[in-house]
Amino acid sequence: MEKMDWSQFKLRVNVNTDIQNAYAKWATPNGLESWFLRNAVFRDKDGNLRDKHDLIQPGDTYEWYWHGYPDSVVEKGTVLEANNRNLFSFTFSLECPVSVSFYEESGETIIELIEKDLPNTQEATFKHYVGDSKGWIFYLTNLKSIMEGGLDLRNRKLDLTNVITS
Repeated sequence: MEKMDWSQFKLRVNVNTDIQNAYAKWATPNGLESWFLRNAVFRDKDGNLRDKHDLIQPGDTYEWYWHGYPDSVVEKGTVLEANNRNLFSFTFSLECPVSVSFYEESGETIIELIEKDLPNTQEATFKHYVGDSKGWIFYLTNLKSIMEGGLDLRNRKLDLTNVITS
């Protein structure tokens, strides 16, 4: 039996759209807010606020706020790569890098997310490997739902807690 690698995970979702449209859902604040976040705040290297429709650039910093959570729950990080075509990466929880790739397979666009360099302790495994992957599975499903049919599955109520939709 092969030993499980808890330091990273890879998730893929097929979406019936073109690569450029899928990329824009990740690489603009407005795109991220359409399926993932309540508020996506990006600043360029000089600290200037990016417009909601601007393409995010390497070196930008972010603050992310989710539906179903108060403003005290915020994720901060840095954009590592954004090639305006098929690769977007950023730091996430514990500064772990997340890369998102976009490519075609069997006539559909594949969005592939890899989160790596996760700490290899029992506590970190449950919090980050299990917790982060569970969250990403929901949000990738929501992205597919929105892009293919328009239904947004996110919980938007602060008083409704402990649900898989936020």
